[in-house]
Amino acid sequence: MRRFLLLSWVAAGLAAGVVLHLAGWPLQAGWAFTAAALPVALHVGLGLLRALAGGRMGVDVVALAAILGALALGQAATAAVVALMVAGGEALEAWAEGRATAALTSLMARAPRLALRQTDAGLEEIPVADICPGDLLLVRPGATIPADGVLEEAGATLDDSALTGESLPVALVQGAALRSGAVNAGGAFRMRARREAAASTYAAILRLTAAAAEARAPLVRLADRWALGFTLATALVAGGAWAFSGDALRALAVLVVATPCPLILAAPVALMAGIGRAARRGIVVKGGGALERLARVQTVIFDKTGTLTPGRPRLVALDAEPALGRDGALRLGAALAQGSSHPVSTALVAAAAARGLALPVPDAVEEIAGGGLRGVVEEQALLLGAEGFLLAEGLEPRPGFGIAAQVAAAAGSVAWLALDGRVVAAFVMADALRQDAPRAIRRLRALGISRILLLSGDRAAAVAPVGRALRLDAVLAEQAPAAKLEAVRREAAAAPTAMVGDGVNDAPALAAADVGIAMGAAGTAAAAEAGDVVLLVDRVDRVAEAVAIARRSRAIALRAIWLGMGLSGVAMGFAAAGLLPPLAGALVQEGIDVAAILLALTALRPGRQDAAPEALSDAAGLAARQEEHAGLRDLADALGAAAAAPRLETLPALEARLRAEMLPHQRAEERSLYPEAARRLGGADPMAPLIRMHAELETLAERLGTLLRLAEDGTVTEAELRRTLFALEALLRMHLVVEEEMLANLDGA
Repeated sequence: MRRFLLLSWVAAGLAAGVVLHLAGWPLQAGWAFTAAALPVALHVGLGLLRALAGGRMGVDVVALAAILGALALGQAATAAVVALMVAGGEALEAWAEGRATAALTSLMARAPRLALRQTDAGLEEIPVADICPGDLLLVRPGATIPADGVLEEAGATLDDSALTGESLPVALVQGAALRSGAVNAGGAFRMRARREAAASTYAAILRLTAAAAEARAPLVRLADRWALGFTLATALVAGGAWAFSGDALRALAVLVVATPCPLILAAPVALMAGIGRAARRGIVVKGGGALERLARVQTVIFDKTGTLTPGRPRLVALDAEPALGRDGALRLGAALAQGSSHPVSTALVAAAAARGLALPVPDAVEEIAGGGLRGVVEEQALLLGAEGFLLAEGLEPRPGFGIAAQVAAAAGSVAWLALDGRVVAAFVMADALRQDAPRAIRRLRALGISRILLLSGDRAAAVAPVGRALRLDAVLAEQAPAAKLEAVRREAAAAPTAMVGDGVNDAPALAAADVGIAMGAAGTAAAAEAGDVVLLVDRVDRVAEAVAIARRSRAIALRAIWLGMGLSGVAMGFAAAGLLPPLAGALVQEGIDVAAILLALTALRPGRQDAAPEALSDAAGLAARQEEHAGLRDLADALGAAAAAPRLETLPALEARLRAEMLPHQRAEERSLYPEAARRLGGADPMAPLIRMHAELETLAERLGTLLRLAEDGTVTEAELRRTLFALEALLRMHLVVEEEMLANLDGA
């Protein structure tokens, strides 16, 4: 506010002086110009004294010399214009920093201060600091969630835009985890606090935000050193011009055009603009120093679990006795799994729900720590667990059973199901890649990242497929925290390195890297505190976006510095030659300042490599089609199982599923999704490969129907059915993968 008051004073004094001069009162005009300039000279002088007291040379000495020199030489109007330049530069800097840090300021402003706690006596309003784990809180419409917790109501709608950059509200159901800092975009709901407000997500974000606002970047400190050298050069040029020409006004003109405002302001404004741009995309950067280090990164190291993979196992393959069937085995296994909170049990229950299986209630469920489950479902004794658990119970898979599952388990683990004393099914669990992980790696390669590694404590069999799928440069498996730390230090010694992780065991490695990037949306507070960059949205592709923003911001800062100082240098040459009088030079320098700062502010806008894609409209139906992919993958599993052992009595139902699920899905895509996606992607005919796959799938489905009709007469061999079923499975799986990759950038996230 003080900066704008000073600018208003100078502008008023300068305007008054111009009016008085035009009215023919030059003496009074000089007084008005002097009155406008002196407060700025005092302000700059006090700033220089504070800088000297802090042990550094203030670079505004040129501006102070220009104002005082102009007054001493009777150039009061020039002094007033220089004062306007200085005051205007500071006001413009304040405005620019306000624009640049708007997203960070918004995070701070949304911090909740009060909460409503529900007790037996009713509702009571308490300070957020008094929230305790287990408290039942009421969140009103439009209120900010004050602490991390669990939703107690049937549903709620939250606005996460300030945290994650996601524009659409998020609908949650009872039992969902709630993060502090999100805003209630629906009706009032109750929640159960899981931790104190000070230990919650939003409190950590606010601490990161405060650090981001206070840190000084190396580029800013470098600009300070350049400014000091520029000041000395200015003194030599001004002194030389005076000595050569004997005209003090030439020296004054040099001082006027040499005021190093672009050098002082451009770097911090550009870097803060980059931090603001990142914050709007759900990326909190701890200051300009972290942003500049991120811009120089050449090596990126990823943790696996929770970073490149979601950290939640899912059912990827299933083998069962033909008499029981795959759905029957999953129904029994998931029913027993309801009695456990183990991640594998949760995955089985989720897989059964996705297939629409109704699960009976298990009886006498007993969980054996580190082994498995024992219980009764529909009066049948069941065992569910790892191979060691079944061996301890005296059971062993019979020869040949579960071979397909064990082959698939090379990258996962197998949970075995035993029914009444015999093994009847094998469930393969794996932590699959995040859908955005391949895109993140490709974007990093496109940005020029020369080396990308995977560093994990997982076993080699689980880690190697991830590295192979993502085409990483190296994979380091079975790494303890100490080994992770040493690996990061080794890479950092060779090139600027970023480490991306989410867990407590990643915190030392994050701190040791040149830049630690924490997955803060679902990661731990320890990782978020140790990281220099925190991703508030649970998407690993934001890592590449953060690098792109950092590189663009640093490049803009350097361009703004060189533009401002280059133009100032040219103007100094004209001033030293007597071709640019002091008053005109002051006006020229004002234009240079504005140009440099406006260029620095362009870091607020998305660049070509960090621009968020334009989301498809709701009418395109992308979300609905993506949800249908889970059912189509189940259909592909059924096609593969049928191909392994074709049974004519079950194939008509499978062919009916193709007509009821796959074909309507394809027609809906071609009618609404593909046309809009084609316009977004550009090119001659970007969706042609997918449409051609649709046609081939329809041809194969029609062929299967024809074979089943001919099979009634016994004119079709089992080999012909196998070939068709295998072809359908392979093409359907490939189509789903290719389609998801092509449309991944169009979800607007």
